[in-house]
Amino acid sequence: MTTGRRVWSTAITRDPGHEKLASALNLGNGVVYAVTGGYIGDAPPYQGHVVALSPANGRILHVWNSLCSDRSGIIQPSSCGSSDSAIWARSGAVIVPGTGQVLVATGNGPWNGRTDWGDSVLLLSPTLKLQRNWTPANQAQLSSGDVDLGSTAPALLSGGLAVQGGKDGLLRLLRVARLSGRLGATGGELQTVRLPGPTDLFGAPAVWRGSWVFVANGAGTQAWRLVGGRLRLAWANATPGTSPVVAGGLVYVYDLSAGVLDVYVPTSGRKVAMLQSETGHWQSPIVTDGRIALPEGNANDHRESGILDIYR
Repeated sequence: MTTGRRVWSTAITRDPGHEKLASALNLGNGVVYAVTGGYIGDAPPYQGHVVALSPANGRILHVWNSLCSDRSGIIQPSSCGSSDSAIWARSGAVIVPGTGQVLVATGNGPWNGRTDWGDSVLLLSPTLKLQRNWTPANQAQLSSGDVDLGSTAPALLSGGLAVQGGKDGLLRLLRVARLSGRLGATGGELQTVRLPGPTDLFGAPAVWRGSWVFVANGAGTQAWRLVGGRLRLAWANATPGTSPVVAGGLVYVYDLSAGVLDVYVPTSGRKVAMLQSETGHWQSPIVTDGRIALPEGNANDHRESGILDIYR
């Protein structure tokens, strides 16, 4: 970090023209987890896969492919008869505390419950062995309609539960240890609730104290509370936003269309501040050390300069 010298570099795809890294990396179980998806336009062939690497030297330790999952190692995309099933949610691979298991959500792609796992939540062992899946009963409809389940990653709650959103504007409550019940089954969610408006969820839910879930999309912002194993709506408004951030006992939601960072009391939704910025795309603020950092603009504009707003 002090010199910028590269310690190691490892390719995790055999076709960088069709597969890319769009999500955050994660460090858990003593290894680095990375996931792959496709470029905008979904040009085949590509497959979503999870790669575990040594943080010391970048050596590839384990690989799991969401299509042609019976094949080990990083595969040439064109050698698999199935394409897509990107893992592209901004959170990437999620590590389950205590067990070290890995949760990922896939996007549009084929599903057969054996080797192809499009539009599913997958529970993998720390060494990336597939253990459970949750696949909605209407998976084929989601895939054919470009309604990616994996537009967001699973968010962990207390009691071994998790929530999973998607482009269909629904939030599902899942039991992590069981998911669909048995490998290759569909359905099995504990509860399904509707998010604001008939609009996609591209942002990541934020979890507070293990029982509060904050979500925002193009139609509004909601707070759900886990009570007795069920999600109950605590508050909601019609202010759109990207992925909420919880820090210092406050909830920060960037309204990208208005160019305003809204700050709420988490338990009531009372707005305590509106910080002026400019319009944006999917970015969220970083809140740490008494400062707030928020980038302006849209990366899809391909500008060669930009502005970073810093607030106290």
